[in-house]
Amino acid sequence: MFRIQRLANGKTNFRLIGRMNAENVPELQAQLDEEEEDRQIVLDLMDLTLVDRDAVRFLEYCEVDGIQLTNCPAYIREWIERERSACRIRVRPKHSATVEAHGTGE
Repeated sequence: MFRIQRLANGKTNFRLIGRMNAENVPELQAQLDEEEEDRQIVLDLMDLTLVDRDAVRFLEYCEVDGIQLTNCPAYIREWIERERSACRIRVRPKHSATVEAHGTGE
């Protein structure tokens, strides 16, 4: 089960609770879209117990868009970083991606 609790105190905090998967992303996106553009948004992940790849990618996109992720469990943070690295490798020319993926750096 997945729940979203919204709190506002100068910033808008969304506490994500439970298991987040691809089916939950549109629900969270809709709530984020309702917020004022100039308001800082924080996603509190302390009570997020399980995520799938789509949820991790969404959280990574949120962070790139300036949304702050707080209380992020280590496994989610590591997964986000792996997704970022994979994306950087995919957008480079094939030769560069191969070199970086193998860590030779030349």
